[in-house]
Amino acid sequence: MTEHTALQGLYPFLHGGHQDAAKLDAALLESVAQKAQASIDAKRAFFADNAAAVVAVAHAIADVYRHDGRLFSMGNGGSSCDAAHIAVEFLHPVTAGRPALTAVNLVADTAMMTAVGNDVGFAHIYVRQLVAQARRGDGLIGVSTSGNSDNLLAAFAKAREMGVVTIGLAGHDGGKMGAPGALDHCLVVPSDSIHRIQETHVAIYHILWDLVHTLLADERGSLHVSDTAAAERVP
Repeated sequence: MTEHTALQGLYPFLHGGHQDAAKLDAALLESVAQKAQASIDAKRAFFADNAAAVVAVAHAIADVYRHDGRLFSMGNGGSSCDAAHIAVEFLHPVTAGRPALTAVNLVADTAMMTAVGNDVGFAHIYVRQLVAQARRGDGLIGVSTSGNSDNLLAAFAKAREMGVVTIGLAGHDGGKMGAPGALDHCLVVPSDSIHRIQETHVAIYHILWDLVHTLLADERGSLHVSDTAAAERVP
């Protein structure tokens, strides 16, 4: 079979042909099954190897809150959505009886980010915000599938100078975020698929949120009636 013939078989619509609908649906169904299994396998492998590290990160975040600290989050692209998701999980707990915990999404202020990016450089968009807002004892969590995002690395370096606890979620081999001594904690999903890494990151921070509340359960005291009622109204 020539290369031209092979390409026609793969992309018949580019050569005036049509794909067989039944075969296409069968292939798509198989693709769904394979991708779903790959996502399950990636999570299973990560947690089998890193459960103790996840618990250690949960302790670190709980300690931040025990000392009246705040958690900051950051990321780029799809990981910026994870940063927002992390913040809203802590700020707006959907489980009845769990109080809101202060979390600041550093990706939220587009005016600040575009101003700093334009005037100083994109690598500084999180550093400037940390300098203004963070204090010793706070926590900073950054999400990067590569572990090599310059603006996250710059923010982590500044955070460590300031005495802020640094936590990374990365992928592949961890990149620069996963290097020894770069961060206080770095959870690395060892996959070459950005999608599988991101899917596992979601599972990680959902579990972290749950563990942190479990660790703080004996210390938070009685909730206000209004807080409890509001939480119970969440469907």
